[in-house]
Amino acid sequence: MGLRLEVIVQTVEDARAAARGGADRLEVVRDIASGGLTPSLALVEEIAAAVSIPLRVMVRGNAGFSTDGAELDALQRAAAALAALRVDGLVVGFAAGCDPDIAATRAVLDAAPQTSATFHRAFDQLGDPLDGIDEVATIPQVDRILTSGGGGTPAERCERLRAYGRRAGKRLIVVAGGNIDEEMLALIAQTGVCREVHVGRAARADGQQESPVSAARVARLRELAGIP
Repeated sequence: MGLRLEVIVQTVEDARAAARGGADRLEVVRDIASGGLTPSLALVEEIAAAVSIPLRVMVRGNAGFSTDGAELDALQRAAAALAALRVDGLVVGFAAGCDPDIAATRAVLDAAPQTSATFHRAFDQLGDPLDGIDEVATIPQVDRILTSGGGGTPAERCERLRAYGRRAGKRLIVVAGGNIDEEMLALIAQTGVCREVHVGRAARADGQQESPVSAARVARLRELAGIP
């Protein structure tokens, strides 16, 4: 059985191209250059009407991995509004220094109590990722962690992903994301270190961050991932 492929999109055209190429799920964001921020509700509604695959939507107010009281209010409102659209899930997460900010993450998700969530790459800021998995797993709505697997060679990253998966067990799904190119994707598929992969540049024309999603490139990634 092949990997599940999640593609970052920031326009309706991106979403349609990703769906044509065979993406299993979309992550909807705006301002991809900042690592993805909360998109407009109108955009999410348009994408939901244009494609039939699951949507996870970013809830993030700045390019960092921390938040404050004023921003938290806006994120809670966004989470509640997105939950009303019945999206597949939210993408959220904060770090306080080298530790996960569980309180802030819970505060956002409390506004959408029936909606699942991915703890995003704030995870890669943690000083002790294995203990971080245990802490994140205490949030009932979080069913996934998104992580690059750290630095180093593709093989070194795959070994970390394997270790994260072992620690997560049945509590969380580890999603490989961040600097996932064709080589890394192929190695993940060959080694079976995780079940889901999240891609950005690799799905875009010419591999450029600001280029549109290419259906042909998504189809190529599916092939490398062993998706039938």
